[in-house]
Amino acid sequence: MQRGDFVYIDYVGRIKETGEIFDLTKEEIAKKEGIYDPKFRYRPIPVIVGSNLLIRGLNKALEEMKVGEKKKVEIKPSDAFGERKEELVKIIPESVFKERNIEPVPGYLVTVSGLRGRILSVSGGRVKVDFNHPLAGKTLEYEIEIVKQIEEKEEKVKAIVCYFTGMDEKEVNASFKGEEVEISFKNKPELTIRAKDIISRTIFKWIDGVKKVRFIDEFEKEA
Repeated sequence: MQRGDFVYIDYVGRIKETGEIFDLTKEEIAKKEGIYDPKFRYRPIPVIVGSNLLIRGLNKALEEMKVGEKKKVEIKPSDAFGERKEELVKIIPESVFKERNIEPVPGYLVTVSGLRGRILSVSGGRVKVDFNHPLAGKTLEYEIEIVKQIEEKEEKVKAIVCYFTGMDEKEVNASFKGEEVEISFKNKPELTIRAKDIISRTIFKWIDGVKKVRFIDEFEKEA
C-alpha cells in the first residue's frame, strides 16, 4: 500500500507483556476471549495509510502489505504511544475537583485543563493524576488484515465520516457536484460543529479536488 490509500482493516491489538487485548474489530475473537460487548459494533474499520489516524508502527506495517494479506507485527513504544513520562504524573489539590462537584476516586478518568488522565490516588487533600496515554511505554502486538481498498471518491468520504462517528457506511450518503461534496445521513445523527470541521479538514487533506463540504439535514413530514 502507499501513503494516502484508503483501506478497511481488521485487527486485534494486544499488550505484549501481558497478552491483554486492548482493542479489536472481530466479534468472534471478543466472544472467545470473554470480552464481548453487545453494545459495540465489531467490523472492519476504515483508515488512511500514512495518516495520523494511525500510530506510526501500524502505518509502517500497512505500507508493506497488500489487500487480502494478514500479518502479525510487534510495535515498540517509540512507534506506538511513546514512552511514559514522569512529568505527566501531576499532584492536584482535591479542592480543584470539589469546585467542579467531582468526587475524586482512584481509577476514575478526569479532564483537567483540557488533558485527560486517570486518578492514581487520593490522600491528604492531594490527588495524583496520570496524564500519560494508558498504553504509553507498552510494546504492542497486532494481528492485521487488509480487508479491502477504497477507490471511489464517494466511498472515501463515507469512510472518513464513519471513522470519526462510528457509523456504518450504509448510514451515510455522499455525492459530488464538481468540487463540492454533499453529505447526508439516514438516521440524522447529532454532529457538533467541531466534528464537522474535523471531518471536512480530513476530506480536504486526503481527497483530491474537494473545495467545499456541505452537510445536509433532511426532514420528512410524517404521514
